[in-house]
Amino acid sequence: MLEPGPARVDAPCAHYPACGGCRFQDLAYEAQVAAKEEQVADALRRIGGVEEPPLEPIVPAVEQFHYRNKLEYSFTATPSGPALGFHKAGRWDEVLDVEKCWLTTDLGNAVRDAVRDWARAEKLEPYDQAEHTGYLRHLVLREGRNTGQLLVQLVTAAGERFDRDELVEVLRRFPEARSIHWSVNESPAEVTNLPTTLLWGEDAIEEELCGLRFRVRPNAFLQTNTAMAERLYELAGEYAALTGNETVYDLYCGIGTIGLTLASRALTVWGVDVSEESVACALENADLNGITNAAFYAGEVGASLEELRDRAGAPDVAVVDPPRAGLSGKALRRLARLEAPKIVYVSCNPTTLAANVKELERDWGYRLERARPVDMFPHTPHVETVALLSRAS
Repeated sequence: MLEPGPARVDAPCAHYPACGGCRFQDLAYEAQVAAKEEQVADALRRIGGVEEPPLEPIVPAVEQFHYRNKLEYSFTATPSGPALGFHKAGRWDEVLDVEKCWLTTDLGNAVRDAVRDWARAEKLEPYDQAEHTGYLRHLVLREGRNTGQLLVQLVTAAGERFDRDELVEVLRRFPEARSIHWSVNESPAEVTNLPTTLLWGEDAIEEELCGLRFRVRPNAFLQTNTAMAERLYELAGEYAALTGNETVYDLYCGIGTIGLTLASRALTVWGVDVSEESVACALENADLNGITNAAFYAGEVGASLEELRDRAGAPDVAVVDPPRAGLSGKALRRLARLEAPKIVYVSCNPTTLAANVKELERDWGYRLERARPVDMFPHTPHVETVALLSRAS
């Protein structure tokens, strides 16, 4: 660096820029959100073919740091023994020993350090991703930010080489700990979405969003920024503009968060997700909140839509919250054939949103009416967008 630009700030994290997590910590927050807003506008113009995108101002994050409710740490070997951290920027085979992460809370940092100290005391060996040797692989921490409940998942290689009671005792020193799980990963792939064995406590924790309670199991999907998830769902509700008479499809429904927050304003809500664990949570969450006009089914979205229409009738509003790849060709075509008057599209990837918007406008008679970016992930390049597409009747 020869001369700092006007938008450069000092990054507060001692691990920046070696850590591959928060790449934009040295960029002023106002510049970050302006860039993200322009990123969405550019994608809609360039990829979506929308000359003048109907873009509303980006919703900035409530908290710029300490906002994540879920973190996945990797174990690594150091001269002092096992440590926990994140992959170095651009490296799959090197993990950075993290002393303080600015994305989690004081609780999250303290629990990570307690597990590190336990691993050292037990003389357990971290897994070596290059050599495929060792034992300890990952630690996953999920916090109910509005409930104060903590879920812990330890991921190891094959075999039970630790004392369960010892680990549980260490974690129970934190009163927030409610659910402690263990998973075994025998594959080379670095994954944590695995079957779990409950070591202690409840099988799930609870979180509160938009006045509703949600049960969250280890592998269930939940937006990782709780405060901004509430803003995202409020925006989806605003765009849906329900009157109480609508049949709503909640596609890629996860644990039912969006559909259940809309249920009080709809006639019926029908949710579909490929994850059986998430759908089990969604069904529990409907019961937990006394919501009787919502039903959820496990299945591939594209493959399930015709059967769902036969069962539920055609949708008045379809809410979609697909993964980063967006709506696949089959899912998009089958959704479009339902001819829902409104599609509320919650996107985590502006480029796939824009490509889907282009196809829905060009081939299926939809028009992009509104779109608004939401900054769920400060200091990273990621941006969420809520879009409303309507179909001329």
